[in-house]
Amino acid sequence: MANEIPANTDTSTARTGMPSLPPEVEEVFKEFRTCELSTLTRDGSPVAWPLIPLWRPQEERFVLTTSIGLPRKASNVRRDGRVSLLFSESTASGIENPPTVLVQGDAEIAGEVRASPAGFEDYWERIFRVQPAGKMYGAIALMRYLMGWYYMRLYISVRPRRILWWPDGDPTKAPLKIDYVG
Repeated sequence: MANEIPANTDTSTARTGMPSLPPEVEEVFKEFRTCELSTLTRDGSPVAWPLIPLWRPQEERFVLTTSIGLPRKASNVRRDGRVSLLFSESTASGIENPPTVLVQGDAEIAGEVRASPAGFEDYWERIFRVQPAGKMYGAIALMRYLMGWYYMRLYISVRPRRILWWPDGDPTKAPLKIDYVG
C-alpha cells in the first residue's frame, strides 16, 4: 500500500494546480538517461520499451518520441492512452541511491509526423547529450539519407495521473505517492 507524501514534503500547488514534486523525484526526471514506457496491447497485456524522456515541468508533461519505422508504441497509445513510465535504471545519472519512480499517466500522439526538431529543440538537445554518437550520425549527409526514416518522429506526450516513488530504490518498502486530478 502506498503512503501519502510525508508532512514535511513541499506540495504547494503550481500555477495549474498540480502539487510540486519532491526534489529527489525531479532530479530523477532530469538526470536518468532512460525510462521504460509501458503501453497496452490489443489484448490488454503490458509491453515496455526503453526511451529517453524529457520532463517539461512548466507544461507538467513528459515528451518522448518514436520513429515511424517503429510504430507499435504509437499504435498502442492511440488505442489506449493509459501508460506508465518507470525510472529504475540509474546508470550514468550521477545520482547515488536514487528513488525508483513510477509515473502512471495518459498519453497522446501528436497528429503529424515530424522530420524537423522545431518546437522540440530541448528534446533533441537531451537526446544528443545522452547519446552523443547520434549527433555525429546526424551531421553526416549520407547517414541522414540512409536513416531518414529514423528522424521522422511521432511525439508522445504523457501527463501524469499518479507518481509513486520508493526512497533509495527499495521495493520492499511502501512507495510514497502523489495523485493528480484534473
